[in-house]
Amino acid sequence: MNRRYTAEEFETIVNRLRKSYNDVILTTDIIVGFPNETNEEFSETYNFLKKINFYKMHIFKYSPRKGTKAAIMKNQISGDIKEIRSKKLLDLSDENEKRYLNSYIDKEVEVLFEEFDGKFYKGHTSNYIMVKMESNEDLCGKIVKVKTLKRDELSLIAEKNVIF
Repeated sequence: MNRRYTAEEFETIVNRLRKSYNDVILTTDIIVGFPNETNEEFSETYNFLKKINFYKMHIFKYSPRKGTKAAIMKNQISGDIKEIRSKKLLDLSDENEKRYLNSYIDKEVEVLFEEFDGKFYKGHTSNYIMVKMESNEDLCGKIVKVKTLKRDELSLIAEKNVIF
């Protein structure tokens, strides 16, 4: 796709970031099914992404855009193959996200609460982990230090009414 860096250079940058910043969380966007993508190339990509261990990956299936070089390339990837590859990466992303969230259970974190859904106040940590907490106090717009107790599917649940 005409990138001007190698996977090794990218990995070096990721490793530097992780050494330099405590609790850095990285996300990425991935396109699957670009024309000429072989099974071997997809496997290499999958293994590389597993090694890098992104917090989240946003997966997109390549779709031709009129007027682009890629749209007229031979060896367009079928929709079925793109679907299978996309699902495999989405599963890896979910696995990574759950592992990250589990590593934050039973920790004190600061959360900027942004909204109330009728039951939980929802907000994010400084490294963008979603945290939900019940409270009798209006927490919207406040940065609150809380203790995380558990995770639900894709967020952390903080201890009810405990503000440090």
